[in-house]
Amino acid sequence: MTSSSTSDPADRRLILLTAVLFLSYLCIAMPLPIVPVFVTAQLGYDNVWAGLGVGIAFVSTLASRGIAGSFSDRRGANLAMRRGLLFYIAGALIALVAGVMTATPLAAYGVLLGGRLLIGLGESLVTVSVVSWGVGMVGPARSSRVLALMGAAMYGALAVGGPIGVILLDRLGFAAAMAISAVLPALGLLITWRMPAVPAHPDAERPSFFSVIGRIWWHGAIVGLQGIGFAAIGAFFVLYFRDQHWAYAGLGLTAFGGGFVLVRILFGHLPDRFGGVPVAIVSLGVEIFGQILIWTAPHPGFALAGAFLTGLGCSMVFPAMGREVMRLVEPHLRGTALGGFAAFQDIAYGLTGPIAGLVADRSGYGSVYLIGAIGAVLGFLMAVSLHRAGKARVGGGPGPN
Repeated sequence: MTSSSTSDPADRRLILLTAVLFLSYLCIAMPLPIVPVFVTAQLGYDNVWAGLGVGIAFVSTLASRGIAGSFSDRRGANLAMRRGLLFYIAGALIALVAGVMTATPLAAYGVLLGGRLLIGLGESLVTVSVVSWGVGMVGPARSSRVLALMGAAMYGALAVGGPIGVILLDRLGFAAAMAISAVLPALGLLITWRMPAVPAHPDAERPSFFSVIGRIWWHGAIVGLQGIGFAAIGAFFVLYFRDQHWAYAGLGLTAFGGGFVLVRILFGHLPDRFGGVPVAIVSLGVEIFGQILIWTAPHPGFALAGAFLTGLGCSMVFPAMGREVMRLVEPHLRGTALGGFAAFQDIAYGLTGPIAGLVADRSGYGSVYLIGAIGAVLGFLMAVSLHRAGKARVGGGPGPN
């Protein structure tokens, strides 16, 4: 970043907001690879229940996207983000309680699900509001930069949070890991307390949430299909490595996040320069190869390389399609549109856990990544169709609007 850009107060606040998102998102990243281990190894349940333990947070996020987006638009992105951070803290503390209830596995699992639901609600508020807050700071013309920075913060947190979570689980136990993850969003809450707000739109006329979805659903479906590969890595990569008796199980999310952040830093400007759909097409092609490499990996190096390629491929799909979505709606609907757009990714994350767990029980962990490859192929074909039809410029897709 140039010195002129960093001297802009809006840019400085955007960087600070990005840092807060990174810090608080560790509350999502640290539990992601260790919840399945806790459910299977300490509570004694199978992979389907382990997948549900991960995926139910995304179900909660999905169910609240419309409300979170509308709240951010009407009451202000700053207030929405702070409430989301409070839900992060509460969810982590409830999961901590589950960690000390292992003598009663069924009760512990129920408490864990309750904490995960609150985490998902917090994620809905935080991820929608932080983008609205950032775009309000620097303007819609730079929306893809905001999306790229926020994604880099989130997946950078995943890159370091995954191995941190595994280390904490092995050395201190699940409850201690959850206690530490509760502290991080509390720090983010303190940092953002005095950050200047951006204008809310309490009185603007609003179409229904489903009307907004009708304008963006094709772009959202592409993002959702892309998300299957990441969800498979997040939920089952550690279990896959342990089943194969491979070392470095905690590095799956690190490899994914490293590739993800690298592309965001080096190529985050490409959607603004070349358009969102062409960037998404190339990205999905890379993800396909990454998922196939994990599926067919003969040893851990190949699997980690596949996770890295998946991160490279997944990196730009959300900001590329998000750029198109931001061009389709009025300023007072940005939060609502972003909430609906992100909901498609939530669907992928929420369904992948239990479905992939069922597949893993029957066909082995490697087959989970075949599902991820198929999802990326379908997203690639949809993006190619969208590009050929020229619909990215007018806001629809090949199909009903």
